[in-house]
Amino acid sequence: MLTSLARIAMARPRAVLVAALLLMILCGGFGATAKSHMVGGGYLTGELEAVQANQFMADSFPDGNPNIIVMITSEGGVNSPESRAEAQRITDLLTADPEVTGVQSYWTSTAARPDLAAGLRSKDSKRGLIMATLEGTDNEVQIAANALSAELNGDRDGVQVRTGGMAGTFADINRQVEKDLLVSEAIAIPITAVLLVLVFGSVVAAMLPLAVGLFAIAATLGILRLLTMVMDVSLFALNMTSALGFALAIDYSLFIVSRYREEIAAGRDPKAAIARAVQTAGRTVVFSGLTVALALAALAVFPQPFFKSFAYAGVAVVLAAVAASVVLLPAALMLLGDRINAWDLRKPVRRLLGRGESAPKAPQDSFWYRLVSGVMRRALPVSLVTGALLLFVGSPFLSVHFGTPDDRMIGTFASSRQVGDALRSDFNADMASSAVVVLPEFHGSAEQIGAYAKALSAVPGVPAVLSSDGVYMNSAKMAPGIAAMAGPHGAYLSVGTTVAPYSQEGEDQLAALRAVQAPGPVLFGGAAALNEDTMDSVIDRLPLAGAIIAIITLILLFLFTGSVVLPFKALILNALSLTATFGAMIWIFEDGHLSGVLGFTPTGSTDLFMPVLMFCIAFGMSMDYEVFLLSRIREEWLASDRTSAANTHSVAMGVARTGRIFTAAAGLMAVVLLAVATSEVTAMKLFGIGLALAVIADATVIRGLLVPALMRLMSTGNWWAPKPLAALHKRIGLEEEAPEAAAAQPVPEPALAK
Repeated sequence: MLTSLARIAMARPRAVLVAALLLMILCGGFGATAKSHMVGGGYLTGELEAVQANQFMADSFPDGNPNIIVMITSEGGVNSPESRAEAQRITDLLTADPEVTGVQSYWTSTAARPDLAAGLRSKDSKRGLIMATLEGTDNEVQIAANALSAELNGDRDGVQVRTGGMAGTFADINRQVEKDLLVSEAIAIPITAVLLVLVFGSVVAAMLPLAVGLFAIAATLGILRLLTMVMDVSLFALNMTSALGFALAIDYSLFIVSRYREEIAAGRDPKAAIARAVQTAGRTVVFSGLTVALALAALAVFPQPFFKSFAYAGVAVVLAAVAASVVLLPAALMLLGDRINAWDLRKPVRRLLGRGESAPKAPQDSFWYRLVSGVMRRALPVSLVTGALLLFVGSPFLSVHFGTPDDRMIGTFASSRQVGDALRSDFNADMASSAVVVLPEFHGSAEQIGAYAKALSAVPGVPAVLSSDGVYMNSAKMAPGIAAMAGPHGAYLSVGTTVAPYSQEGEDQLAALRAVQAPGPVLFGGAAALNEDTMDSVIDRLPLAGAIIAIITLILLFLFTGSVVLPFKALILNALSLTATFGAMIWIFEDGHLSGVLGFTPTGSTDLFMPVLMFCIAFGMSMDYEVFLLSRIREEWLASDRTSAANTHSVAMGVARTGRIFTAAAGLMAVVLLAVATSEVTAMKLFGIGLALAVIADATVIRGLLVPALMRLMSTGNWWAPKPLAALHKRIGLEEEAPEAAAAQPVPEPALAK
């Protein structure tokens, strides 16, 4: 099939490239508005108890669970004329907005609700809060929050106004993610172009992977916009899938172009070189793309839109990168022919330095051959030391604490972050982190609710239990006291807290609140409950996602190699590499060791969504290099006499022929990912740095040390498969097409016999 595609592309190269250009323009134009149709977050689903509690509040008590908070600060105090005037202006504006309900203000509650007013005033009386609820879908709420932030934020007459709350936080994060995408692409594209020139030497050869990468970005935008028409797509997918599509397209193009140049250097004519490059490197690209795509598809087992959008968009983007590499590149190479090496910058540099043309090195004389030969002479100690080192680096992952993101995911320049910091430090209770206790079927007396409220207030770290009507004082508690709200459709209580909802203390407090005897069926909402319910929902499905990825990997690598040993080895090494990566991420981001250098705020917890997403992507990309390396090792093995010495020689030759290419590919991918890490959003920093480290570690430590060492130790057992499976593999016919028959010759082992 690949050969047929290559022949079609070679027969009509101009038509193929013109069609690709038109498709690129169409996708880019259609996808230009994709970000305006995406949703922020995407972490919640209707099956969660906390979401059901919040929905009950939205339906029955719209003023009981605010999602937008406006903070007014004045050195003259909250009761100064300037503060009151600004508060009145904002309250009137919010009350007149049809999308806003349940406006509550310190200034309007002072007389009617002193208990509530005290909770809306800072300890030093310089800050006051106005809380309200924005109604609508996630997307509508974010648009409204953006508009309100733009209109309200600012300093007027010595009064500072900042907007925050859940809606304000996601609005700030989404706006920053959009800006960061432009910055990351502005960094990644020119640096990648320069590095490609250094890798290939030729400007023309370097531009081919870059062109395919730009096609992948345009295709990504079109795919994302199409998906927004049928499902919720997380805005985070915009940066991540764009980076993934760009990086994979460059990787795959690099593999094919490198093999084409190798075949040209070996004396083949361009047409035969293209066919051979597609049969070998193209086959590798297809298997690699399938592995990455199916690893991302495993994200669909999670119910959250965040994961599902990456599952569908990621699969589509990877397949687009594969298609572009195996269809567009043959067409471009056919037109270029021998001019693939045009504009070779190495020649003028040599002339400038007074050096003559250097003869190409044989693979046996390369750095990689010497390195791998040395590793395989010491295979057992290298395996033990390297494995122990990776486990040591991964050890911080044993102490990981998961939590959902909050306003601290963005820098202090954002208004929502400023509001969040003030709520955590300057107020008696963090109103944005309050727990909402819902009794949807309650029809009892106010005394029952009062008794329940007082019992809840006795839980450590609860300064008050508040709502919109009724006051139940508890002398053992500080003002503002305890309040509850009952109505014809049930009742609710809003439980203030002085502990971080995503910390271990927050989890313990929520467990204590749940343990209090309620006067009827109860649902818990709020930050801590959302965090716990979401974490449980994700963790429950992790074994299924892991099993899917493992089974897919074993099947695809068996089909690719015909061995049952190599797939298990790859699975173990990938897991080891990712363990080290995640350990480093916990050390950096959760423990905060490099927070000053990288510019983020450690919260003592890690967003569970990022490690799950990173695992699927990094696992797929690790298989990318595994497949590429094994393809050349297997090519050498099939041409040998298949002895133990031949296995060792095949490994050394395979790494020697591909080491420079896959390390260059890893370096290019790391540049793209580190460009994403320049984001001001912590989740994007974690994503970019984590995946960059995973890629670099995989291309160096794993492929350069552990793979050769273990393949030497397993010797000819690397290629073993039970006879029925070996017969099945042969019958399926997934072998590479050989360009010409070659008799198997005994292979000496001079590098290892010393």
